[in-house]
Order: sequence, then structure tokens, then C-alpha cells
Amino acid sequence: MNRKSFLKTTLASAFALSSLNSFSFSLRRSYNDKLPKLTLEEVMLESAPFSLAALPYAPDSLEPSIDKLTMEIHHDRHHKAYVDNLNKAVAGTPYEKLSLWDLLKEAGKAPAAIRNNAGGHWNHTFFWNVMSPKAGGSPKGELLDEINKTFGSFDKFKEEFAKAGTTRFGSGWAWLIVQDKKLVITSTPNQDNPLMDVAEKKGSPILALDVWEHAYYLKYQNKRADYITAFWNVVNWDAVSKNFENLKK
Repeated sequence: MNRKSFLKTTLASAFALSSLNSFSFSLRRSYNDKLPKLTLEEVMLESAPFSLAALPYAPDSLEPSIDKLTMEIHHDRHHKAYVDNLNKAVAGTPYEKLSLWDLLKEAGKAPAAIRNNAGGHWNHTFFWNVMSPKAGGSPKGELLDEINKTFGSFDKFKEEFAKAGTTRFGSGWAWLIVQDKKLVITSTPNQDNPLMDVAEKKGSPILALDVWEHAYYLKYQNKRADYITAFWNVVNWDAVSKNFENLKK
């Protein structure tokens, strides 16, 4: 094949792939409209077969901080894969009857496929729900008071949380949790979370940040710190405050 023919074939293939991607995302958007709108509590109590819930907002509504294509791939491919693989991993085992909550509590005893995919399912469901369009700013009321008391100021808290995300080697998560009635910043590797029995710091999450590369690479490439800075523009502080208040009841 000569150079002219090679280029012609390559360009045609690229166009076909682009068209296929556009078509597949159109299908996913249509599919997403049919997904159940489950609350986080409903997801926690669900047992197999586990379900992928719809995003609580349109995939383009977090732009420019998080782009539409990243959200579509992140939810429709990555999160869906965790749900599908979790269903496969528990099928025909005693774990099949356990709720997602129970799977997290017994993560240390479960096979790696169950631990990783149960964590991936819950972590992402939680993550979607602590972000929202036209959000950002700062928390108010009791949560802000507690942040100031614990970290010195809201800006100091943001610095510490960002540090937890940027220094997490490889893939993982940064968390703000309530541990023994106190706010604690921590991070976990892979798809582990502070609810698991294997967590170095255990507690109840009220805020999460996904620092896997698939969460930011299309827009930010290797600049994880820039992604974390942009994340503050989409944090749903009303939801985070509600998580905090629920833990005090």
C-alpha cells in the first residue's frame, strides 16, 4: 500500500470510529434516561442484581470544570463496568444475598473481585451525589464551624484535602469523613473506602474525590492538581452538609 492509499484508509477509519463513538454516546444518553433514579440509601440496601443508577444531573452540566465526554465515559463505561462485574463476581456465591452495605463491611474477607467492584459501585454513586451544577463556594452553618474548628479555616481544609488527593500514589480516592464525631481527611487506594473493614482510617464519608486518571485525563491530562482545583467549583455543599447533619442524629 502506497503512502496516499495508507492516509486515505487511515482517515476513513478515523472518521468511521468518530461516527461510531458519536452514535454510541447517543445510545448511552438514551439509555441513561431509562436508568433508575435510586437514592444513595437505596443503592446501599440493594442486593444482587445491583443496578446502575442514572446520574442526578445531565453529563454536560458540570462543565467547564468537568467535561461532558469525561462524565459520559466515567459513568456509562467505568461505573457500569463495576456494577456488571460485581453482579458476575457474586453470582452463585453466598455474597449474592448480601446488600452493598454488607459487602463493604466484609470487604477484607471477600474475594478481590467483590471488594474492588463493590467499592467501585458505592464510591462512584456517592461521588456523583456530592457534586452538582452551579455549585461550589463554601459550606455554611455547623459544617463550616466544624471545618474551621478542626482545620483552622476553610482554605486550610481545602489545602489538606487537595494534598490527600495529589499525594495518593497511583489510583484512589480522597475523603472527608466523620470519625468518632470528628472531621478527618483521608485517602484510600484503588476502590477502597473508609466504610470498609480494611480501611486504614475508618469512618463515615461526607465528601469524596475520585483521583483515578479516568476521572480527569481527557481534560487535564496528567495535571491532577488542576483537576482538584476545578473540583471545588462543583462540590454540592448542601449535600455534604446534609451528610454531616445526618451523622449527628
